[in-house]
Amino acid sequence: MLLLTASVSCTRSLEPIAFAVPPLEQNALLYIAEHKGFFAAQGLQVVIKDHDTGVAALQGLLQGEADIAEAAEFPFVRALFQKENVMIVGCNDKFENDYVVARKDRAIDSISDLVDKRIGVALGTINEFYLGRLLTLNGIDIRDVTLLDTKPADYVQAVARGDVDALIAWQPYIHRIQEEVNGVLVWPAQSSQAAYGVLVSRGEWARQHVDTIRRVLKSLQKAEGYLVRHPGQAKAIVKKRLNYDDSYIEEVWHQHNFALSLEQTMIIAMKDEAQWLISHKLTSEEAIPSFVDYIYTDGLEAIKPEAVNIIR
Repeated sequence: MLLLTASVSCTRSLEPIAFAVPPLEQNALLYIAEHKGFFAAQGLQVVIKDHDTGVAALQGLLQGEADIAEAAEFPFVRALFQKENVMIVGCNDKFENDYVVARKDRAIDSISDLVDKRIGVALGTINEFYLGRLLTLNGIDIRDVTLLDTKPADYVQAVARGDVDALIAWQPYIHRIQEEVNGVLVWPAQSSQAAYGVLVSRGEWARQHVDTIRRVLKSLQKAEGYLVRHPGQAKAIVKKRLNYDDSYIEEVWHQHNFALSLEQTMIIAMKDEAQWLISHKLTSEEAIPSFVDYIYTDGLEAIKPEAVNIIR
């Protein structure tokens, strides 16, 4: 078990802490904790900074713009391959909300019709992995399609204009495409493998802020309890924060498991993604990292021990 040195505070003034996150419902616990004052009750003054993807949020962390970033686990795997000193301190959501959307007028009726097609994807995000695996499961080599690096802000128009024949994306972009573009097909992209919304810090920051991490997790635990007891109010907080409508929140809420955890299944998912990166020569590394060495479990074990089942 990784040993960290606790920081000592001699004042009751609020400690500033910055989060870098993609502005998505997967961060419901963060939004609830901020809105309900759970962070402040733990002596934390929180700033939440939006980034268009989890990859960008993690990059913001590495550039010193934030103390903790929230992203899917895939960018974390890539960061370890790039020798970044990063550490997972918790997981705040498990979700399945990634889909492939395709234009019917491009002679696409099934996944097998994606051969020789132009597919939009935000390269470096977990969608790149999901797309590659989905193609493989359907007998398609990823080299038999053309990948176009597409930014989330351009998703809807890329499909509407026909810049791409198909696109892999997460919610709420799929919902918006279905609302604004006629004649599209949609398929689930994750093959029943959940994504994990992980909370990542720099290794040296975590070693110096054990007490801060524990207070962050306590705040999120309070938010988790509030969400369970008051689901309607929790949805309203997230809806207002992200400017969503009622129909969208009701459509996607069940795709998420908003709960703090550190699970062995997350390790299994990361090993799968690491092997995929190695097999497709998207990293120069040849060995899968020992992920347990980059996960700080003490904080969550102290407040919610039943949520930690990582095998060391």
